[in-house]
Amino acid sequence: MNNAIPFHLLERTNGADTHLVHTGRTPSVHGGLVNTPVCRGSTILSSTLEEWESRKTPENPMASYGRFGNATTRAFETAIAEMEGGYASIVFPSGLAACTHTLLALVKPGDHVLITDSAYGPTRTFARNVLQRLGIEVEFFDPLIGGGIAALMRPATRVVFVESPGSMTFEVQDIPAIAEQAKRHGALVVMDNTWASPIYFKPFEHGVDISIQAATKYIVGHSDALLGVATATREAWELLRAGAHDFGQTAGPDDLFLALRGIRSLSVRLRQHQANGIVLAEHIAAHRAVHRVLHPALPGSDGHALWRRDFLGASGLFGVVLKPMPRPQLSRFFARLELFGIGLSWGGFESLVLPVDTPQRATRAPDLPGPLLRVHAGLENASDLVRDFCGALDAAAA
Repeated sequence: MNNAIPFHLLERTNGADTHLVHTGRTPSVHGGLVNTPVCRGSTILSSTLEEWESRKTPENPMASYGRFGNATTRAFETAIAEMEGGYASIVFPSGLAACTHTLLALVKPGDHVLITDSAYGPTRTFARNVLQRLGIEVEFFDPLIGGGIAALMRPATRVVFVESPGSMTFEVQDIPAIAEQAKRHGALVVMDNTWASPIYFKPFEHGVDISIQAATKYIVGHSDALLGVATATREAWELLRAGAHDFGQTAGPDDLFLALRGIRSLSVRLRQHQANGIVLAEHIAAHRAVHRVLHPALPGSDGHALWRRDFLGASGLFGVVLKPMPRPQLSRFFARLELFGIGLSWGGFESLVLPVDTPQRATRAPDLPGPLLRVHAGLENASDLVRDFCGALDAAAA
């Protein structure tokens, strides 16, 4: 799809940080500019009939209409495909759009889709409300099923959708075991890989066919753009691309520019998010008001062995299950916080904490004796985050 050296091959001679600085940009093509410029436009002119006809072919890097991309789009898609280790990528206006349109690109009425019970809530809602309305049977499976998913496979099973760690409850799935069974039955494996990013989990090395990133999160990294991206193997690429184009999906060049900016510091930021998240989780786990912490990178936690086997690192996102706590105490906790904002999304430089309703589950009810919190450790000093969060827990438990 492009002439760039594959990211995984570059890693043999240079470090990941070096590649993130250089991937997806060619200054010589843009008058020496360090960053790929923001290319705005809808109409692309041709000077001859032959040029017009050549631009109508799918493989042409400069398509016949702005909806199919431009230099800014290509730079971002090239960088993500290299980072993920896939064949090619395509952008969407949000992470949810990447999930929903990937699924729509792969299924038809009468198909059967298996989705992890711990999938991102809006993805779950789409599957239940839209896919089933279109005559596609949706079945949610236990995220800890591993190779046992073979018992759920049917002749009509078209897609197995995984997300590891799981949304809100952070179960780590045995992706290689699930992928092995899916391939035996002719199904495609689609993964929401947002938690680990392309840096800390390499989906195509574990049997995934299409990997999805909510680039809004760590890739953009500054809480100022909405963006999604899906990356496919060579075999799955045509289905993914055709589906995206059929639905007219595209993304604005300004958001893409911000995402390219975020890529340059992704590895550095993730190291800090990981370090802060682990330190914060360890201190929170020891607090008297806490039932348990849901963080796969903590030794002894559920899924830790699988995380060590398959992942290259951890992000700053994890869960906290409090002991039973009346609403006034929970309100005191949030009122006491100074450094943590209360808000949706995550992956930016700032720390966040969000009260979470009991997640919907079709297989096993989560162990939640008290309130569930989703925590994102930002880039502040870890000691300051510990002081703020544990101080707020002290105030709630007083």
